[in-house]
Amino acid sequence: MLFSSLAFLYLFLPLNIVLYYLFKNKVYRNIVLVLFSFIFYAWGQPLWVTLLLMTAVADYFLGRLIEKHSGTSSGKAILFLSVAFNIGLLVFLKYSGFLYENINALFSVSLEPPSYGLPLGISFYTFRSVSYLVDVHRKDIKAETSFLDFLMFLSLYHLVAGPIVRYSEIPDQIKQRSFNIHHISSGINRFCIGLFKKVCIANIAGDFVAQYMGGDPRLLTTELSWFGLIMFTIQIYFDFSGYSDMAIGLGRIFGFNYAENFNYPYISRSATEFWRRWHISLSSFLRDYLFTPLVLKFRNWGKSSAIIATLITFTICGLWHGPSWNYILWGFYFGALISLELLFLKKFFARIPRVFSHVYLLFSAIMGWSLFYFTDLSHLWNYLGVMFGNSENAAFHFEFFTVLKANIFWLIIAIVFCMPVYPFVEKYLMTHSKFAFLQPSSLFKTVVVIGFNICLLLLATSMLVGKSYNAFLYMKF
Repeated sequence: MLFSSLAFLYLFLPLNIVLYYLFKNKVYRNIVLVLFSFIFYAWGQPLWVTLLLMTAVADYFLGRLIEKHSGTSSGKAILFLSVAFNIGLLVFLKYSGFLYENINALFSVSLEPPSYGLPLGISFYTFRSVSYLVDVHRKDIKAETSFLDFLMFLSLYHLVAGPIVRYSEIPDQIKQRSFNIHHISSGINRFCIGLFKKVCIANIAGDFVAQYMGGDPRLLTTELSWFGLIMFTIQIYFDFSGYSDMAIGLGRIFGFNYAENFNYPYISRSATEFWRRWHISLSSFLRDYLFTPLVLKFRNWGKSSAIIATLITFTICGLWHGPSWNYILWGFYFGALISLELLFLKKFFARIPRVFSHVYLLFSAIMGWSLFYFTDLSHLWNYLGVMFGNSENAAFHFEFFTVLKANIFWLIIAIVFCMPVYPFVEKYLMTHSKFAFLQPSSLFKTVVVIGFNICLLLLATSMLVGKSYNAFLYMKF
């Protein structure tokens, strides 16, 4: 089930909200969230619900044991085993096929790789578990004593594909959440904005990506190959930021306040800044649990410690995204860019006009997404050959101008929404007295927001009816 599916929008979510707020007791509300989360996970993969439950039981007791033996060698051993258990499950289920394929290629054997699907959300709830266990060991948090509360934290369905919310960020919200009509209204508004971004921008861009990047690059012209990759650049941003908006909105509806996961990454002027704005919860997780420990480990190596830690961290980041060499290269690519910025590029860009560093980032990001898209590296090479004129393909064709003319207004909207225009306008309206009628407490604004949400919902619904492509890209990670 997807957040952008009609079944979720008009059956699952309304029923969940009604039953959740039907109870005033916090325990009953948590039970409702757990039950609906397990229904969500079991919708297409009923077998893997047992894995989620097993992980929750194991990590609940392991967290208690780590706290009990805190500061001892036994506590460290338990932490090591618990992290190995979680990461081992992820590696076994997500990367077994990749390992078999490479062993077959390396040793010219024909081992049969396992054929099972990837459990929904395992990459994300594994990271939530690991962060919880490590934070208990560090004494940053107390181990959860209520199994129901821990199970709810680990299984929340609106976090199935991020953001990576840590237990340390929401302990009070897990224990006590009250009814707040303004939070619910804000959550619905945020959800509808995310739905619009996903259905009305990402899905349309995805159609172009399938048309121009999913076929034979020998049939493309140079400008159409560039157009296809730019469409993927738009698709992946609006797909995942739209999903994050919906997840954050759902959290508010049920009383949770999650941190932002995207902050307009395409306005960045360096790869370093880009990763401070892109998938913020993953970036901060890797910084706190991988990069910082690596820097400390290599601290005697001087400035090289940061370079080595950066390359290792981003290579693992790429591998986390998928069991394929293109993801590993994608992660290493960004690690190398950030390392070069640490060495000299940052100082160089500080001396030249800002526009050049911004162009550098956009070009670097677009090239990075080509690595991310093509799992077949030979296909990637052929596609890049067309893009940069290293092929016999024509440079221009009238089809590009026809497509551009037919979709120019949609493209303008997509580009504008990549920039912080909405918060700028909102701040402007809220800080000028002549727009006092738009203050959050005003009846007029309430009516406008309700009408706005209804329009977004109806527009998205009309585009979902009979639509064949609607999958979230990050669901597969």
